[in-house]
Amino acid sequence: MALWGGRFTGAADERFKRFNDSLRFDCRMVEEDIVGSIGWSKAIRDVGILTPDEQARLEQALNELLSEVRADPEIVAASGEEDVHSFVESSLIRKVGDLGKKLHTGRSRNDQVATDIKLWCRGEIDLLKKSVTELERALVSAARRFQDVVFPGYTHLQRAQPVTFSHWAIAYAEMFDRDYLRLCSTQKLLNRCPLGSAALAGTAYPVDREKLAKDLGFDEATRNSLDSVSDRDHIMELLSDASISMVHLSRFAEDLIFYNSGECGFVELSDGVTSGSSLMPQKKNPDSLELIRGKTGRVIGHLTAMLVTAKALPLAYDKDLQEDKEGLFDAVDTWHASLDMAALVLKDIRIRTDRAETAAKGGYSNATELADYLVKKGVPFREAHGLVGRMVVYAISQNKPLEDMSVEEFRQISPAVSDDVYGILTLDSVRAKRSAKGGISRERVEEEISFLEKRLAERG
Repeated sequence: MALWGGRFTGAADERFKRFNDSLRFDCRMVEEDIVGSIGWSKAIRDVGILTPDEQARLEQALNELLSEVRADPEIVAASGEEDVHSFVESSLIRKVGDLGKKLHTGRSRNDQVATDIKLWCRGEIDLLKKSVTELERALVSAARRFQDVVFPGYTHLQRAQPVTFSHWAIAYAEMFDRDYLRLCSTQKLLNRCPLGSAALAGTAYPVDREKLAKDLGFDEATRNSLDSVSDRDHIMELLSDASISMVHLSRFAEDLIFYNSGECGFVELSDGVTSGSSLMPQKKNPDSLELIRGKTGRVIGHLTAMLVTAKALPLAYDKDLQEDKEGLFDAVDTWHASLDMAALVLKDIRIRTDRAETAAKGGYSNATELADYLVKKGVPFREAHGLVGRMVVYAISQNKPLEDMSVEEFRQISPAVSDDVYGILTLDSVRAKRSAKGGISRERVEEEISFLEKRLAERG
């Protein structure tokens, strides 16, 4: 019988039951529901609803159930119950009889599910922080491994200035470090316990909610029962964290797809993360990266769906909020898998240094150095910019790079140029000059790699 069946004289239509029941997805929160129930049993023991012996029997039975569902998670979904809360309560009654019916005293499924989902999010964030950290480690390892590999830098997908592969990898390590910090912030914000808020007006029993919160590992109890049972900010925040991080992963994937293409050929992906064509035997496709890029839209869609679901809900609880879980579970699973796949891609990646360096030299990417050179000769930058633009046009017309122009050819456009110009047009010179914090000089890149290695080691 449904937990709410006493008010009804007729049975629910089977179609409504299928439409209404949530066990097929909220079964993922069974451990959290059991843990929350143990916490609640202690809280109502402390106010005399349960005797110490009754509470001990309930806790023992709940721990037995916890062991059972850990050994065989399929028993939850196979039970045919309406939701995970019904499964736990029915299982408990089968174990201890009528005593199991006392556990729900003073509690509602509204504050129960709000607590379960916070406990689930809190635990999942711990795992996500590990996944993000592992990807950061993979990026820093790649940066260390390919520290001196020169790479073309792009703006507007046009070659702009030379960088290094190491600098590129560190850029993504910075992005994912922000993702890690966002997870920490979300975890801190959600760590307030709603249990004891009951349906919407608070429990009728003098439960010590602060003690209950601490027992369940929360920092404190929530302060308003109406907000407590309807608050899903933490779900939207975690979906937002996932969406932002997936955008970072998608950009990472797009870069490597481009670098791996036949037109670039700067990197080669391992056989372990690529697939072939059923028709064209020569193909080696970057499917791992394309799937990361494709799955990003799915995660963003889950965030959008949750925001739209919540945008006009009146206080307090509405059944619309049952729609909060499927998208969240799928988004988190997808994020975990994508983080893991990105780290796997980096594990055996190969860099074709010759092609990358040739590309870094191409596209007149040392033109800015030439403008800075003229500035040092006393030419105002805006004028120097225009002069170098003319030099590039001339070099293109002669089908040669700037460094192959003669001094005489340079001087036809600017008399300020002399024989010392060639030293500043090399890749080594371009790199060495970018020595301010965050630049591409070897010293700065080494500094950043060491900083990240130390930070990740401290994180554990």
